[in-house]
Amino acid sequence: MAEKKIIHSDNAPAAIGPYSQAVQVGNLVFMSGQIPLNPETMEVVTESFEAQTVQVFENLKAVAEAAGGSLEDIVKLNIYMPDLGNFAAVNEVMERYFSAPYPARAAIGVKELPKGVDVEVEGILAL
Repeated sequence: MAEKKIIHSDNAPAAIGPYSQAVQVGNLVFMSGQIPLNPETMEVVTESFEAQTVQVFENLKAVAEAAGGSLEDIVKLNIYMPDLGNFAAVNEVMERYFSAPYPARAAIGVKELPKGVDVEVEGILAL
């Protein structure tokens, strides 16, 4: 098996369970799902769905940078939402963080997310 390297950023929320923020194997970095936790306070951002989504992408950005990459290196995203009615709002926020060619992506409707948040995103980077 290829060697695993654990990626950690103090600029992203600490894991709230038995997992790593990201794991690198070869040139691929598998980022754990990020929810809208403020990394300084570990409190959920609650102002709006947009604010939650921005915090999620800021958290992913911090983890990507800790791995030596950037959001532009993401090749696959999975977005989890209890309300798929927020699909257009996710697209609007994503356009602030990504430019074409965009990563592959899935938007998945789920019953609920940790801490009752409205969005969680995980990704894979290719460095």
